[in-house]
Order: sequence, then C-alpha cells, then structure tokens
Amino acid sequence: MYIADLHIHSRFSRATSSKINLENLSKWAKIKGINLLATGDVLHPLWLSELEKNLKEKDVGIYEHNGVDFILETEISTIYKDRGKLRKIHIVFLFPDFISVKKYAAFLSKKWNLSADGRPIVGLPVRVLFKKAMDIDERIVIIPAHIWTPWFSIFGSNSGYDSLEECCGNDKYLIDALETGLSSDPPMNWMVSELDDFALVSNSDAHSLENLGREVNVFSKRLNIVELKKVLREKNIDTFLYTIEFFPEEGKYHFDGHRNCNVSMSPEESIRNRNICPICGKKITLGVLHRVYELADRKYGEKPQKFIPYKRLIPLKEIISDVLKKGKNTKTVDKVYRELINHFNDEFSVLLTAKRKDLVEVAGQEIATAICNVRDEKVKVEPGYDGVYGKISVETTRFNNGLLF
Repeated sequence: MYIADLHIHSRFSRATSSKINLENLSKWAKIKGINLLATGDVLHPLWLSELEKNLKEKDVGIYEHNGVDFILETEISTIYKDRGKLRKIHIVFLFPDFISVKKYAAFLSKKWNLSADGRPIVGLPVRVLFKKAMDIDERIVIIPAHIWTPWFSIFGSNSGYDSLEECCGNDKYLIDALETGLSSDPPMNWMVSELDDFALVSNSDAHSLENLGREVNVFSKRLNIVELKKVLREKNIDTFLYTIEFFPEEGKYHFDGHRNCNVSMSPEESIRNRNICPICGKKITLGVLHRVYELADRKYGEKPQKFIPYKRLIPLKEIISDVLKKGKNTKTVDKVYRELINHFNDEFSVLLTAKRKDLVEVAGQEIATAICNVRDEKVKVEPGYDGVYGKISVETTRFNNGLLF
C-alpha cells in the first residue's frame, strides 16, 4: 500500500501548531503510516524557502525528507463576487516542481500578500485560478477542497454554487479530483450525479501533527505527480484502491445547527423549523448533509457506474480514549498508543491489518475488540454541527451468533 495525505497545513497558517516543521512532519508520517505527505502552504515565502533547502527531489513532483515522500501543496482561499453573491471557496493545488510554485506565487503576489497567511486569501474567480495553473504547468493537480463545508467550499450552503457548471463552466474539466471533507463521505457524494466524472479524494486538512492521516487515500503503488494525476482522472480502481474516511457524523458541519444556542438538528427538523433556531430565532448554519440533500438527484445508497471504494475508520487515540474514558491527550492514552505503535510499526497497521489476538496481547481485550468493531463500523455517533465536532463511541463487546465471547 502507498498511503497519501494530500492536504495539510504548515505552522505558517492561522490556527496551526507551531511544531509543524519538516522534521516533525517526517516523524509523524512514519508514526501514522503515511508514505506520501503534502507539504501544505508551499506559497508562503518562508515555508517555501525552508522546503527548498531541505527537500530532495526523488521523482517528478515527489520530494524526500528522512525517508518520507512529500508533494508540493497549497490551499488557496478565494473570495469574490459572482452573479450578485459573495463566493468563498478553497482550492488545493499540487505542484510538480519548485519552478511552477514560484511562477504561481509571482502571479498571485502582484496583488496579494502571500506572507500574511500560509493559506493565502485572494480575490479571483475559481476558473481564473484554474486556467493560470494550466498556463504555468499542465502537470499541476487541481482539487477543490472539502467541497460541502458551509463557509468555504464550492458547494457551501453559505457561499458556494449549486453546480460545478455554474461555478466553472467547461473549465470544470480542469479539475482532477474532488475532496469530500470530514463531514461527508463517498455515499453522500454519490447522491449528486454531476460528480460522477470525478474521483473523490480524502485528506486530513491537518492543522496539527497528530491530526495527520485522519483521512487519506490508499494506492497500490508509489506514484509520481504525473502518474497521480492520470490515476485520479481515470478513476483507476486498480491503482487507487480506496479512501479512508471519518465517520462523516463526526465532522463539525455534518448536521444543521446553531452553536451559540447548543442547537443541533437533522435536515428534516431544520426544514420543519424553516431553518430558524428555536432558541434565538436566527438562521441556523445548514450542514453538509442538508446541502447534499438539496442538490441530490439520487437516493442514498445508489452508486455511479465507476467509483473508488472507501473504508471508515476512527483515529487510534480516539478509540483508546473512548475505551479508557480518558482524554485523548492524557498520559494514560498516550502510553497505550505508543505501545501499539512500537509493536505494529504505525497507526494504519494497527487500524487496518493487525490481528485481534495480537492486539489483545499488546493492549488488552477491550481495546482490541474496539479496534475490530470500528473496522466493522460498530460505532455510535452524535453528529457534529455548526463548527462543533461530533462525538463518537465504540462498542467494546464482541458477539458471535448472538453469544457474547
């Protein structure tokens, strides 16, 4: 397996950990079991300089540091008016080399300050950003980020569009893939047939080291950027094996709601309340599930003819924390986590392939059973809403033909 997390942030973005540097990124990629990691924020001048000094070119678009592959990546936040509405959309770009990065940075820096935030804010229509990327280098990979998030996405309920066609016209075919985001998963996206032409990818969008790999893409072999772009465009299921997803309910914009009033509602409840908060009378934030329902032309459970499979998992520390009833950042949880990582080499080996009997020997029956139950999706989730993450719990009992054992 070749596991790739293609969207993260550096310490130069707002609200990110100051510990994010190449040394720590390489260290945590190994802990997690990530083979290919995005650099994040490559357009920021200080981070770009740091990356250029410390990354070694390994293949087309692939660089190496301390045994981990890196790909040059940034997320751009574009805010502009179109058709009488303010649009706020995030786009991920993957670059084949530092030359193309510098050309794109030179284009944007004529008007916008790339030093202000690792995720630069610009004021250009999406199609202009796409076309400029292709003018600079056709190997650049274009991925609209977390496409359903209410505030900053291509389908966002507050600032997005109702279709790719409305947003991009024929330039939508410059898109290489679409990122589902933490609050949606492939079955939700399959309800919108317009997305059938595009591979769905999942990435962590991590702002801290421990959140690396909370969503990833799993390939059958190592890829350079040209091969990656081709695999995404063709939705090649022989090479693109599956994505690893959050349970979407755990995402902080899955349900509708109003955080200030502690109000969470399903789309059906919101519709009955005319999308108004029953506590304060103000408009609620419509979540991802509601927005998908608005644009859907298929029922949940229907699939396109060609699609990339997926698996749902929970980060290992969250599983341990839930079983032990201790905070995931406590020493108790960290001790068990380290014991599992040391024994099985990395987190994805624990979550995906470790045998139950081996897990029992290292971490005990309850944690072993919880990990296996997550694989079988035996979990309970309280959906997130309006910026509040959902709460998830895992079954720690094991059943066989109705008998507990």
